[in-house]
Amino acid sequence: MERCAVAGIGTGVGKTLVSALLVERLGASYWKPIQAGGLVHTDTEEVRRLVTLSRARFLPEAYSLKAAMAPHAAAAQEGVTLRREELRLPEVEGPLVVEPAGGVLVPVADGLLNIDLLKYWNLPVVVVSSYYLGSINHTLLTVEALKSRDLALAGIVFNGERNDHSRGVILRETGLKCLLDLPNLRQPVSPGHVKAYAARIEL
Repeated sequence: MERCAVAGIGTGVGKTLVSALLVERLGASYWKPIQAGGLVHTDTEEVRRLVTLSRARFLPEAYSLKAAMAPHAAAAQEGVTLRREELRLPEVEGPLVVEPAGGVLVPVADGLLNIDLLKYWNLPVVVVSSYYLGSINHTLLTVEALKSRDLALAGIVFNGERNDHSRGVILRETGLKCLLDLPNLRQPVSPGHVKAYAARIEL
């Protein structure tokens, strides 16, 4: 797996952190196609801060939107039309990690969901799960949606204090490989943390 997209089961599950881990592990370029909100410190800047590899590359966003909303809502507020053709994969050599804005069924524009972009890019998908009440349901729904589009699934990263029951159910029901068990890391996460845990990813 040299190229992949990172899909979270919900908000705040650690999608950007896992993207940084994959960039570190693969020596990849990183691309956040749409940044919605957080323009003072973007996800691209956060990944750049966390990654230690000098060969990693950080590509400019196709769209930067001010409001911390779903992309279609943020774009509507600013009078911007998000177009699929502007979100085609960048031409880069070597590994690439792509982090969409929001969950897989988040709308990007009328008739265009994140899952449609994932199909358009046709990259293996790394699913980021966590342990909270409802996370089993959210993970299984996310995986089912991805499988319904015949997308290749590279595996799951679990983020947070481990719950063996939830973990076991998710792995059994999805049939996916666990790429990494990532514990709650002390904030702010350091590049040293990223380097250490990136080495543990089972590709």
